[in-house]
Amino acid sequence: MTPELAALAQSAGVTLVGLMATDAWERTRDGVVGLWQRARPERADAVAAELGNTREDLASDATAEGELAAEWQGRIRRLLIDRPEVAVELQRLLDELIPDTGPSVAPVSQSATASGHSRLYQAGRDLHITDR
Repeated sequence: MTPELAALAQSAGVTLVGLMATDAWERTRDGVVGLWQRARPERADAVAAELGNTREDLASDATAEGELAAEWQGRIRRLLIDRPEVAVELQRLLDELIPDTGPSVAPVSQSATASGHSRLYQAGRDLHITDR
């Protein structure tokens, strides 16, 4: 399995379980079952039942979200291994369920080290300050 497909499976598992307690649940369930119906029709009914069971588990134990997401990640990963062509359709489904709200912005990290000397920038002026 390529790293891209593994990342897609992980994202799908987290997204799927995360949407179980939202208003988008029915659309999510229908999209996932439809995906299985087209890729592995013999498993579609079982997937629908498993989705329902997972939602019940999540409702009774919200702390299990990570575990449930990992289970769905595994199911989706196995589907992508068997049917890699499904990746395009799965990505499209994820894009519909969680629309892009704009470009991603990488988190900013800052660190500082005290040296006894500082620079202060104020309105375009560079002020050099020395601790004494």
